[in-house]
Amino acid sequence: MSPDPVATNPKHYSVVFENERVRVLKYHDEPGTLTLPHDHPDSVMITASSFRRELIQGDRKAEVDLPAGRAVWLAAQSHAGHNIGETDTDVFFVELKEPAPAGISAGTDALGPNK
Repeated sequence: MSPDPVATNPKHYSVVFENERVRVLKYHDEPGTLTLPHDHPDSVMITASSFRRELIQGDRKAEVDLPAGRAVWLAAQSHAGHNIGETDTDVFFVELKEPAPAGISAGTDALGPNK
């Protein structure tokens, strides 16, 4: 996996809350922004704005188009992101610090949220 998004993309990611069990990140970018590769643990992603973006993981690409006010599951994954829409992207990530229960996939093949 790649580095922490707050370290690789500090202009876009910031920590707004953290305790022993979760970390909450705020993300913001403008149209055309391309982030450096980074990783996400299992998380809940909450969209504060509508957005369209492309997620890139090696040769794989996935387009994500979500409305404001959605909460979706984001399985652990590494990717870079590109805002390919016409609006800013505003999102919150509630990252889980606890490992997944036994028998639950870590989601390493995932790219993008599970709608």
